Amino acid sequence: MRSPAFLALIVLTACGSGAAAGKPVTYAADAVSVLESPGHGPQLCVAMATSLPPQCAGPDIVGWDWSKVQHENVRGTKWGQYRVVGTWDGSRLTLTEPPGAAVQGAPEKHSFDSPCPVPEGGWRPADPAKATQEALEATQQRLENEAAVGGVWLDQSYLNSIPGYDGSKREWAEKYANDPTKLVLNVKFTGDLTGREAWIRESWGGALCVSQAQRSQQALRQIQKAIGDDLGQPLTSTSVDIMKEQVVVGVWVASEKLQQRLQDKYGEGVVLLQAVLTPVR
Repeated sequence: MRSPAFLALIVLTACGSGAAAGKPVTYAADAVSVLESPGHGPQLCVAMATSLPPQCAGPDIVGWDWSKVQHENVRGTKWGQYRVVGTWDGSRLTLTEPPGAAVQGAPEKHSFDSPCPVPEGGWRPADPAKATQEALEATQQRLENEAAVGGVWLDQSYLNSIPGYDGSKREWAEKYANDPTKLVLNVKFTGDLTGREAWIRESWGGALCVSQAQRSQQALRQIQKAIGDDLGQPLTSTSVDIMKEQVVVGVWVASEKLQQRLQDKYGEGVVLLQAVLTPVR
C-alpha cells in the first residue's frame, strides 16, 4: 500500500523512580530480547537486525543461563524474548529472579482523525480538479519548506464506513485507501492561522483541516537531533509525535532526575521518555 501521508510513529512512555538511599532499585521489562553471539555475552536488545543469525547490541545482562530458557540457536548465536527482572547499575542489568516468558501488552490505538468539526454534508473536495495525487504531493512538498508547520497527516477515517473493508488485503487497499477525493489533509501551523487555508488552496482542492500548533515540527526535529547529548546513556529510539507535539525518546531507564533535567531545558511535556526497564512497584 502506498501512502502519501506524513505520519509519525506514536509511542507509549514509561518513567523511572527514585529509591531509598543505599537500596538498589529493581527494574523489569515485560518483553525484551536477549542475544548472545560469538563476539559478546548475553545482552539486552530493543531491535534486532533481520539477518540469520540476527544481530543486536545493548547492555550486558548478568546471571543469564541459556540452559534455563527456550531460545533460538544459529551458528553460535542464541536469542529469544523474555520478561526480565533485576537491578540496574547504569550500564548493565543483574538478574534478581529467573527470566520468564515475554508478556506482550495490547498495542496502543492511535487516532488520526481531523480536529476540525465535520462540515455539513461531510468531508468533500472544494475543487475536485485539484483533489488528485499529484496535487497532494505538490502541496506536501510546499509544506516541507514552511517553518511554521506543526504537523501534516491524512485522515482516512472514511475507510471505516466501507462495508467489510480490510486494510491488510492488498486489493482492498489499492481500491480504496489512496483516494485523494475522500481523504482529509490535516495541517497544523504555529502562530496566526490567517491566510493559511487560502495558501494551501493554491495547490490542494481536496478536503482540508487547518488547526493550531504550539510547537513547530522543525523545532521538534531539532530537539530530536540533539537529545542524545542530554541523556547520559545510549538512546534506543527517537521519534516526533506530531499529534501531541512531543519528542519521544526511548531509553533503558528513565530516572526522575533525567526527566526533570529535560523538562527544565525544553519545557514541560516537550520530551517524553519511553523506558525499556521500569521500576517494580
